[in-house]
Amino acid sequence: MHAIFNLMKKILVLFFCLIFHTISHAQIHEIGVFLGGSNFIGDVGKTTYISPNELAFGILYKWNKSPRHSYRFSYTQSSISGNDLDSEVPGRYDRGYKFKNDIKELSAGLEFDFFDFNLHELLKRKITPYVYSGLAYLRYDELYVQNGITRKDKTTSSLAIPMTVGVKGNIFENIILGIEVGARYTFTDNLDGSSPKNKNLEPLKFGNLNSKDWYVFTGFTITYTFGDKPCYCAD
Repeated sequence: MHAIFNLMKKILVLFFCLIFHTISHAQIHEIGVFLGGSNFIGDVGKTTYISPNELAFGILYKWNKSPRHSYRFSYTQSSISGNDLDSEVPGRYDRGYKFKNDIKELSAGLEFDFFDFNLHELLKRKITPYVYSGLAYLRYDELYVQNGITRKDKTTSSLAIPMTVGVKGNIFENIILGIEVGARYTFTDNLDGSSPKNKNLEPLKFGNLNSKDWYVFTGFTITYTFGDKPCYCAD
């Protein structure tokens, strides 16, 4: 999986390099940043779906193929954390476990706009809701809990499915502001140390072993648009 992570990093770097060599082509591009917060949904801490408690930030690139859809690539990193003392579930509160993990995520997929979002009509104010999904690859620490203390076993990786909803609009010429909430359904149940993969640590498992962990990014995107008039625009 580490080799896959390195490959995806190289692909992402290649995309950003290609951006600056294709400005004169008949496409339109967006490059920008994400800034917001993250929260965790699993076997430790709160069960609230949207409750950012850690800083999250990243970079993103969009290749707009039409006024209604774009290919989107991003790198996002954040800490995620949970504390049973913040939970309203009596069993969790009495247990008192807590954890913190670092997430580094590469994501690629398709963003769909509900309304036409023609970025070359810069004199017109544009706004549209949108959804995004695809596939994400994440690096994180394998944790386990022993005698009430969360410890690190090793660094590992997994896949996740991002499911994002948001609203965006062009606030200035070539500048687009978006507000979004993106939940990640992961293919691991051990972001919080509840289900370690190490067989020697199996007696330390706890919580619902039949459900996977989630984490959520909530925040703002600010992107800069550039590129020549694409073929989907009327003359």
